[in-house]
Amino acid sequence: MVLRRYPGYRRQLRHEIVKAASEVFGRYGYRKTTVEDIAARLHMGKSSLYYYFRGKEEIFHAVVDCEAAKVRRQLSAILERYDDPRTRLRKYILARMSALGSIAARYPSIFEPSMTQYDFIERIRRKYDRSERITIARLLIEGIGQGVFTVQDPTLAATVICTAMKGLEIPLFWRKKERGEMHHVENLLHLLFYGLVKRNTG
Repeated sequence: MVLRRYPGYRRQLRHEIVKAASEVFGRYGYRKTTVEDIAARLHMGKSSLYYYFRGKEEIFHAVVDCEAAKVRRQLSAILERYDDPRTRLRKYILARMSALGSIAARYPSIFEPSMTQYDFIERIRRKYDRSERITIARLLIEGIGQGVFTVQDPTLAATVICTAMKGLEIPLFWRKKERGEMHHVENLLHLLFYGLVKRNTG
């Protein structure tokens, strides 16, 4: 890679490194990828790459952050598109699971159970788990205010919903089954909105 210095070139080069690294991680996975692989993909020396990142872990973190930012933009657009809290929650969950499915297809390492041995992966997961619980709780509080949700403790309910979504990641992503298994998400949504108790229609 030929380095041409201009205002903002460092930011642009970091972006190029993350973009190239995402392709390498997607191909080889986290454990098999080396800094040399990423540097070779960029046609640059390994020492030059270390000028921008301390190592493979930091590069992978940047790749995950980049993907997470894309998902956040998609979900924010979903939330802005609808007014009804029920529709917003439903669309949010569907879009969230679909987006994670796409990420899992490109970067299986993120969802592999064995990746829990890496502390930085757990830190990343906890970071986005907290953010998601806050988002879900706000949707529930909004729905309570409009009289469409009957939730006593929105914070607890948000935790339950987020835990259920994470539980679905196992059959949807870790086991690498066919993508048609999104019906599990539909079942979760049905349970969330209609519950377990049969209501009298008369």
